Amino acid sequence: MNLERFLIRKKVLRRGHFLLSSGLHSEYYFEKFRILEDPAATKKLAKVIVEQFRDKGVEWVIGPLTGGYEIAYEVARNLKCFCGVAEIKDGRRIVGREFDIEGKTILITDDVLTTGGSILTTIEAIREKKGNIAGIAVLIDRSSTQMPFEYFSVYHRSLVNYSPTECPLCKKGGELVRPGTS
Repeated sequence: MNLERFLIRKKVLRRGHFLLSSGLHSEYYFEKFRILEDPAATKKLAKVIVEQFRDKGVEWVIGPLTGGYEIAYEVARNLKCFCGVAEIKDGRRIVGREFDIEGKTILITDDVLTTGGSILTTIEAIREKKGNIAGIAVLIDRSSTQMPFEYFSVYHRSLVNYSPTECPLCKKGGELVRPGTS
């Protein structure tokens, strides 16, 4: 399977002039919900992660809300282990809901890696509960961010993001699209 063609066909990988949630601008945008809305596509991409971590003794798969949790569920289902969520409560990310992860081997999953912020706060939340991190896996990595554990991405494409004042797409006069707002 040519993954890039698959992502373009599913309208996941889009080209244009986009305002990212970070406030930066980009020529490319990954619309994760085109994957997450399709259980067959989610299953297909999650199986790639499963194969990478099948022999790592993973007991829990935990992902940050929103997209990371959906990936975590599908990966955990295939690894036949538990699934948890790292969510925001009172302004910080936690692994709550009485998930018993102390001493357990955990795989962190997420949908799209841009800055790594949600993964780093998920690491902190798991460490706070004394879980052991086996690795990190994402569907799409659009960054050049380094991760502190074994790391795997199903698809990687380093992209340049621009501050609004330095954006060459703005200078060309291209319409700025705010994905996810309609």
